[in-house]
Amino acid sequence: MSIEDAIRRRIKEIVDERKTNLTALCLNANLTPSTIFDFMYGKSKCPKVITIKKICSGAGMTLEEFFARDYFNETDDVYK
Repeated sequence: MSIEDAIRRRIKEIVDERKTNLTALCLNANLTPSTIFDFMYGKSKCPKVITIKKICSGAGMTLEEFFARDYFNETDDVYK
């Protein structure tokens, strides 16, 4: 799994856990919906950490909680 796939998976989990939708998450995070939709549907690359931080803020969670999934440790991306 790529890091982008892991982030997409986590965002979907957050939306499902909170019984909300992507638009509401964006509005709570003070992001334009296109920011998340473009990433979720592959039109843009991996979001910046500040974007993930805003998503966390909008979801009422920390970055640590966002990344607290084993699948983030199992990504096959290697940066040199």
